Amino acid sequence: MKIDLITLFPDMFSGPLSYSIMSRAIEKGILEVGFTDFRQFGKGKHQHVDDTPYGGGAGMLLKPEPIFESVDQINAEHPETKKRVILVDPAGKPFDQQMAEELSKEEHLVFICGHYEGYDERIRTLVTDEISLGDYVLTGGELAAMVIMDATVRLIPGVLGNQTSVETDSHSSGLLEHPHYTRPPEYRGMKVPEVLMSGNHGLIEEWRDKESLKRTWQRRPDMLEGASLTEQQKTWIQEWEKESKENK
Repeated sequence: MKIDLITLFPDMFSGPLSYSIMSRAIEKGILEVGFTDFRQFGKGKHQHVDDTPYGGGAGMLLKPEPIFESVDQINAEHPETKKRVILVDPAGKPFDQQMAEELSKEEHLVFICGHYEGYDERIRTLVTDEISLGDYVLTGGELAAMVIMDATVRLIPGVLGNQTSVETDSHSSGLLEHPHYTRPPEYRGMKVPEVLMSGNHGLIEEWRDKESLKRTWQRRPDMLEGASLTEQQKTWIQEWEKESKENK
């Protein structure tokens, strides 16, 4: 995968790209990352990339020219690739695991990382996707782009050592992930469930399925709305609901 970042602050990405999963993806040649500092396309002596909004109002807006010319440069350097151009913006579609899985299958992602109060509206004609991390505002788009990149790149085949870990992640299966335990078998009075040390893989899988469902039912019941559940899973939920009513 090729990722290009249009940003005023390329150095912000040096940390996330130098460690762990992202770094290994680059070392393996699975991921290639490029940067375009759109300040180079700023206008005037001081290379301004922002200006006051027409009609008045607080804050400054990113001018269209630097962003358009940055995208033009990337297109000229990589005319052969099919690109998804992503605007990270609070008004965008909320980012989730399904979107990360979709983006991980793409050939070339281009992130526009804005700053200041917002964008000149004409910039939106360049993009294929507008994505938001949530209902809050960040200083700039760089941090949001880092999160989206991390969640996406780890899903590309060959990036993680064990692809099964991706398939069983929380949200990938439609449920939150079940609890995990490792050695020692007892610590400060807290014991590992005996079933996990039984060697009976059928019982272990059943325990994991049940605990995954229970954790989702307790913490994110919204994820179960409209979910396709087995008869066994429906029975478990009925039992927990009954227990919950009795304990009130």
